[in-house]
Amino acid sequence: MNRYRRGFRWGALLLVLSLILTACGAPDEKDGQAGGKKVTLMLDWVPNTNHTGLYVAQEKGYFADEGLNVEIATPAETSANQLVGAGKADFGISSQEYVIQGRAQGVPVVSIAAILQHNTSGFAAPKEKGIKRARDFVGKTYGGWGTPIENAFIQTVLQMDGVKTKQVEDKVKIVNMGETDFFAATKRNVDFAWIYYGWTGIQAETQGVDLDFLELRKLDPVLDFYTPTLITNEQMIQKDPETVKKLVQAVSRGYRYAISHPEEAADILVKAAPETDKKLARASQKWMSPRYQAEAARWGEQKEKVWVDFSDWMWKHRLMEKKVDATKAYTNEFLPEK
Repeated sequence: MNRYRRGFRWGALLLVLSLILTACGAPDEKDGQAGGKKVTLMLDWVPNTNHTGLYVAQEKGYFADEGLNVEIATPAETSANQLVGAGKADFGISSQEYVIQGRAQGVPVVSIAAILQHNTSGFAAPKEKGIKRARDFVGKTYGGWGTPIENAFIQTVLQMDGVKTKQVEDKVKIVNMGETDFFAATKRNVDFAWIYYGWTGIQAETQGVDLDFLELRKLDPVLDFYTPTLITNEQMIQKDPETVKKLVQAVSRGYRYAISHPEEAADILVKAAPETDKKLARASQKWMSPRYQAEAARWGEQKEKVWVDFSDWMWKHRLMEKKVDATKAYTNEFLPEK
């Protein structure tokens, strides 16, 4: 999950959807979904433990129980936000920052559930790099993907630690890692990078690599945004709210199962995506499962303050084209009562 979202390219959608949608978990007859209403659910990146509840819902027949035939697909060149916003996919996996950016550009996506209650990402560095706090970034090399939000994160945490700068590049050398993973990059020319601990951090643990990890939400509470989230579009909510409700009900059951049965849930993920390392999936799932719901009263709950505060932060850092009403970017309306 090396910062698996690469940033948006808000260009034209590909003309042939079949070239975009690569099924990675197509339903089969034994799931009992073949006769249900067909809907597509587009992932944000390759299958990982952010997505476990989806595959549990498919394997356990929770979608079928709701009368749905769900195709879980992975993106090619076009993001889930674009496809869902254009009505080319019914549902998708995104993140709060991309929902806000999309809505600022007129893409009518809406977050309908928070997959994790807290942002588990942060800046990581091998112990030998000597990065214990944000001010230790100064003079070091950051490896990223060239997205403006990365610079904004670095600038925010530097300022929180007493380092004043208008241009991050004045204090930190920034290089584009491309497709190089965290471990290879930090053995070469990179000192630190932005990772999601639930995958890359756990991968480091399984490989015996000692990291210093600076969790964003602990450096500045405003950076505790929802990532990832389950999304649909405004038209789907208006025209077919019953399907939205059924999908969320099934997905909620899937994540609740993953919370209670992490090892079995990890095995279901690996079954659906056999290229996944089983040892890593199990270790990651054990770490992730209690964090899906955390202290929330129910899985998927989203708070207005989180949406408003992070939207304001994005506006302050010029990460969107125009200000949006953050209260319209999400809804808890379709979550089951418990």
